[in-house]
Amino acid sequence: MKLMFASDIHGSLPATEQVLAHFERSGAKWLILLGDMLNHGPRNALPVGYNPGAVAERFNSIADKIIAVRGNCDSEVDQMLLHFPITAPWQQILMAEQRLFITHGHLYNPDKLPPLAENDVLVFGHTHLPLAEKQDSIYLFNPGSVSIPKGGFEASYGMLNDGVLSVHALNNDGVIAQVEITP
Repeated sequence: MKLMFASDIHGSLPATEQVLAHFERSGAKWLILLGDMLNHGPRNALPVGYNPGAVAERFNSIADKIIAVRGNCDSEVDQMLLHFPITAPWQQILMAEQRLFITHGHLYNPDKLPPLAENDVLVFGHTHLPLAEKQDSIYLFNPGSVSIPKGGFEASYGMLNDGVLSVHALNNDGVIAQVEITP
């Protein structure tokens, strides 16, 4: 199963358009949104092309292909604009031999893990920092941010394809980080 991940969009219409273009080309079955979709939050500057209403409309156009979790900047008012659920703090995707635990990262993260079995994958955003690695007996995966990257990284998104989790630069599709997950 091929999946695409995007996090920390923060209402940026240009970033949303790029995410949707990559999603369409990728052949991924689902677009996993890791929270902080519409609002920039009080600690972030306004992202380029800030237009939360238009971002909601664009994502609503593929609502049947989205799995989403709530970020710390998402609210019930945001849910009123979106045609897919965003209020769950976490979701799980079950694969043949392991699961993906999907969360924004402000409640569960590498420093505060949910209960995970060996070789499960914690998928999170929030930090705006890309990460793809195995730590002890679990995998950690963060696709970075598509609108407000931090740590000197480029804007980025993530993919799961043929057992490989990879982070890709939004503007040139170069691989920033990757890890092969094994059951």
